[in-house]
Amino acid sequence: MNPTPTPPSSSTPVAVVTGAARGIGLAICRWFLAQDHQVVMLDMNGPELAQAHHALAQDFPSSTTLAIPTDVSSPDQVSRAHERVMHELGRVDALVNNAGVASFAPALDTSFEEWRRIMAVNLDGVFLCSQAFGRSMVQQRRGAVVNIASISGMRASLLRVAYGTSKAAVMHLTRQHAAEWGALGVRVNAICPGPVETAMAKQVHSAAIRRDYHDAIPLGRYGTEEEMAQAVGFLCSEQASFINGQCLGVDGGFDAIGIGLPTFRQSLAG
Repeated sequence: MNPTPTPPSSSTPVAVVTGAARGIGLAICRWFLAQDHQVVMLDMNGPELAQAHHALAQDFPSSTTLAIPTDVSSPDQVSRAHERVMHELGRVDALVNNAGVASFAPALDTSFEEWRRIMAVNLDGVFLCSQAFGRSMVQQRRGAVVNIASISGMRASLLRVAYGTSKAAVMHLTRQHAAEWGALGVRVNAICPGPVETAMAKQVHSAAIRRDYHDAIPLGRYGTEEEMAQAVGFLCSEQASFINGQCLGVDGGFDAIGIGLPTFRQSLAG
């Protein structure tokens, strides 16, 4: 049984971000801190989380940040993180389910163990964190949840049988929660990033792959971590107060196009 939440010690809103130690998650934390939120950082990589927490404390010395090492696929760890947030901060106003893992292999070469690892973090983690922190928001009759899905959940692609399926499931889970919680004051949406300039992308995307993406994206470039954070922040804000159950592509138009774009571009440029 969940403990009775302590009264809020501050009127400052609280945002909980999973996968907060790097990349898009860390950029989202920075966005919320710049918008005068208290931020709770959850990540399973304790040393990297501590380093990111220290950096944010240096950059935002007057803000409250709380770092809790957490494996979002563990019900017990998620429950303990939720209890600590409610005990120390007394409220939660936004939850961003960003934590995720990926592997890239042909479908026939993807083991069940790898399938389960990806589903555990990418899907079970969203379910568990939404159950825990969503319950508090429902009790408060206010709040917003944003899930980080992917362009790979909107359209099939090669070598992503587990990752793409997990993100498609996250999109449907988004709609399920939105349908139930909207009348209870909690909005639930998702963003679906296309290729983003993250450290991982820079490591695994060869020059040829980057050219392929640039040809396929109407804006002709990768997105930035800051652009993803701004989209998340908008969906959590009062400016999005009538947006619920949506999966927003933040992909430079990648999902909007069909075939033949490189040829068309060459003809237009010529």
